[in-house]
Amino acid sequence: MPQKEPADMTSHGDDALSSRTGAPGGDDRLSEDRSLLQQRLAVRELLDTEVSYLHVLQLCASDIRSRLQQLPQGDLDVLFSNIDDIIKVNSRLLHDLQETASREEEQVQLIGNTFLEFQEELEQVYKVYCASYEQALLLVETYRKEPELQREIQGIIEAVLPQAGPSGLSFLLVIPLQRITKYPLLLQKILENTLPDASAYAVLQRATSALQDVVTNINEYKRRKEVASKYTKVEPLSLRERLARINTHTLSKKTTRLSQLLKQEAGLVPRTEDKEFDDLEEKFHWVSLCVTELKSNVAAYLDNLEAFLRFRPQDYNLEIPGGPVVQYCYLARDLQLQAFPEFKQQLEAQVWQPLCSLAKALAGPQNLIKKRLDKLLDFERVEEKLLEVGSMTYEEEAARHTYQALNSLLVAELPQFNQLAMRWLSQILCAFVTLQRDLAKQVLQRAEDSLAQLPHHHLSEPAFRKLVEDALGQTSHQLHAFQENFEKVLPPPTTQPLLPGAERQVQALLSRYGPGKLYQVTSNISGAGTLDLTLPRGHIVALLQNKDTKGNSSRWLVDTGGHRGYVPAGKLEVYHVVPTEEELRGQARPHKDSQHQTPEPTSAPVPSVPTVTQVVAVYPFVARSSHEVSLQAGQRVTVLEAHDKKGNPEWSLVEVNGQRGYVPSSFLARAPSPAPWGWSLPS
Repeated sequence: MPQKEPADMTSHGDDALSSRTGAPGGDDRLSEDRSLLQQRLAVRELLDTEVSYLHVLQLCASDIRSRLQQLPQGDLDVLFSNIDDIIKVNSRLLHDLQETASREEEQVQLIGNTFLEFQEELEQVYKVYCASYEQALLLVETYRKEPELQREIQGIIEAVLPQAGPSGLSFLLVIPLQRITKYPLLLQKILENTLPDASAYAVLQRATSALQDVVTNINEYKRRKEVASKYTKVEPLSLRERLARINTHTLSKKTTRLSQLLKQEAGLVPRTEDKEFDDLEEKFHWVSLCVTELKSNVAAYLDNLEAFLRFRPQDYNLEIPGGPVVQYCYLARDLQLQAFPEFKQQLEAQVWQPLCSLAKALAGPQNLIKKRLDKLLDFERVEEKLLEVGSMTYEEEAARHTYQALNSLLVAELPQFNQLAMRWLSQILCAFVTLQRDLAKQVLQRAEDSLAQLPHHHLSEPAFRKLVEDALGQTSHQLHAFQENFEKVLPPPTTQPLLPGAERQVQALLSRYGPGKLYQVTSNISGAGTLDLTLPRGHIVALLQNKDTKGNSSRWLVDTGGHRGYVPAGKLEVYHVVPTEEELRGQARPHKDSQHQTPEPTSAPVPSVPTVTQVVAVYPFVARSSHEVSLQAGQRVTVLEAHDKKGNPEWSLVEVNGQRGYVPSSFLARAPSPAPWGWSLPS
């Protein structure tokens, strides 16, 4: 019996088939049955392969990705890209496709409608994956250069997916690309086995065309991304590297662009107008400007905050015992050690670093917009040639396509980028405001206990403000009076010692300009400009004009006795000419009764020092023989003879710390007589 059943079924099938072929329209019925069978097989292939494909994706996302711990997280993000999003979309797609099996008569039509519904979602998720596919392949190539790492990766993949074979990662990475390109083929196979007059035919036709458009759009998007990645890179090139890249081709290209631009500026050729892109570029420009200004302001804010944290008056002894000062010092020290450093740390983490990242993210689109302008000039030139000649070279066609790809990409993605940048910027500003508010709240909370112990805590705000203003006004008046009294009892001005051999230059300037015009350099001056002078400390100059040609009063025009030029006014002080000893004795004769007459302090050098005179060493000197004696700058020296044994005044015999010897006379200066001075506090 079991053997007769197939024979009976065969005979019945042959009879049915002969009856159909013998009857009118039997061939058509047979063809319809065969088409229906092929259609069901095509539907089954679609569903079965979708189940298998989704299973492989889930293994990649769960088992394989989790086991590749030896790879950096950045590499895993590139390799597996947005595979999680693809799994979500394809899981819903598979669920809807499997739901059609319960309605067999309408299944084909429902499959077509399902793919039409998922058209946009499939395009979006596979766009992202395909755009990062080339970068993922580059990573795979780098892994192959490390045999040990390659073996570890291959072992993990073969343990989870034996069918991957030796291809390993390459096999896994290409699976989503193969799947999205196979959808139009599977739908086309179902469509070919569907009768043209069936109600599902039109729906399947639209679905097949829609999936073909998805593949085309993904390929175009991938091509645009490759063009964009080429021009987005900002390479910090040196001048030598830039010059090395200049060749005949680049010069010709830049010359042609400049010619096209000049013709547009002159109105000889029309300029391509793109209102949509111009609006997007203007908005991007304003976003970039806001980010740049905010970054500059935050940098200044951080610098000021750093300066504020360095100023710690509470660490110094204010010599005010007890009272509110103790409470202030305690509060200020508490804030300085905890509240303000925490605020600075959070400010850098939540405001400064995100702001720097945002500014860095703007660099790519900025470079892309700049390249678009160059490619637009190439595109306009090619379009002109196409209208005139009717043909173009392969290179010109490539330039034309490059501009179209850049323009399409910018028009499509600049709105999203501008929106994200504005959202990013607003979040940074919100974080800044929140940190400021939290700091103020924290300071007030910490100050509550200290404020309650201050003597004026019970006063209202207007009364406290008036109290502070009155106290400051009174203190300002006292300080002004103190300043006036202080200036009356200031110590006599001191001058820097003259440079060796400078007396003749001083006498020349004095005879030419008079004592009121002479100034002395208080610290070394290094001239930066062509008219600026470089002078050492202690040099004497004569003032010619107390401002430069632009009216800047901080640069003075001076005469050194040999050169004229500008020096900073802040490094000059009035030089007090010291009279000679003969002049002092002549001035002292009419004032013999005066007991407090003291000569002006001086540091003028003494090339000829009187015998047994107390002087000061202006410069250090190291003895070179037993006839000489060493000096230190500022050391007191007793001059025994103002010349050597041959009468040469350039050397002087001196006594220093009980030792006698010769030193250069130009290294000595008269010791200034200390004038009694002091002040008394205002009563």
